[in-house]
Amino acid sequence: MAGRLHVDDWTRHPTSPAFRGIDPPVFSPNLAPRRWLSILRQEADTTVLRDAFWGLTPTWLKVLDQAPHCARAESLDERPMFREALADRRCLVPVTGIYVWQTGLRGKQPFLVTHTDRSPLLLAGIWSRYAPDTGESRDTFALITVPSPEVVAPMSDRLPALIDASLAETWLSTKTPLASARGLIGAADRELLGAFPVSRRVNDPAYQEWACAYPVGPMRVWTA
Repeated sequence: MAGRLHVDDWTRHPTSPAFRGIDPPVFSPNLAPRRWLSILRQEADTTVLRDAFWGLTPTWLKVLDQAPHCARAESLDERPMFREALADRRCLVPVTGIYVWQTGLRGKQPFLVTHTDRSPLLLAGIWSRYAPDTGESRDTFALITVPSPEVVAPMSDRLPALIDASLAETWLSTKTPLASARGLIGAADRELLGAFPVSRRVNDPAYQEWACAYPVGPMRVWTA
């Protein structure tokens, strides 16, 4: 489960997708669900950056606390709200890390999962427009999760699906056939990801100092 994200300035990295900024990018060292952050999605065949609420909220949803922040890839067809969004409302959530926790004798130790080269991660998501009777609409989204690769499995059994930067436009395009989009959802190559321990201060989502994501131990990587 993806319960916390690290979002540093990914916009300057050479592998980041090109986009038109509708809203300014949101950065945070410790971003929890039911908060606002930036997503990439398409409008009129153009990739745009939009603010979005982390919790998929279709207009008919009455209890907003029930807005899911994650959707399992294996069961996307089981709920209409997921199935319909996957067809033509796919998004990407650019981040610089995903927090996971490993239980030990001294409690839960947080780790930050990143690309081994520390390049941005493009997380696969689905979005929906929430438009209540007040007329005040907003974008909302959920992350699509898949089983974790071996290096992360001891800390979390699931992670958000990653989309390679070279396939970002294919994933976002409403012209991409649904079957082709489904084929892009999968676990990250085990060689791509690493995880290093960070300060336990990240356990508190109110803590917003960038130092909370500094390594306090070596990165764990996959070895044959």
